[in-house]
Amino acid sequence: MSISSTARNIIIVLALAAIVAFVPGGGTGSSVILTAVYLIFLGALGWVGSILYRERRGSLYLLGDGRRALLYGAIVVLAVTLTATNRLWASSAGSVGWLVLIGVSIYAIFAILWAARRN
Repeated sequence: MSISSTARNIIIVLALAAIVAFVPGGGTGSSVILTAVYLIFLGALGWVGSILYRERRGSLYLLGDGRRALLYGAIVVLAVTLTATNRLWASSAGSVGWLVLIGVSIYAIFAILWAARRN
């Protein structure tokens, strides 16, 4: 008798939820696991970014110093803003600032890419 993969996955999720709910320190353990998964995800994004940089290095140098500095600055602002999301969303002014910073960063990145494709 075999069990379907959907039923097996539901049983696994329910077992993990029971461990978090009933084992002492389960909430702390789940926080540690979630943080580890988050760091692995960020590491994977960094790895993909480094590969893309190496593949497109020549195109980046053709942008010129000013546009390249603006592109790198927008990427840094985007990364720092995403890192500070919890703190910024704690207040209404921070929420507006978060939206402005994300919007300006994304606009700058796409404006540079559009300008580079036109040239």
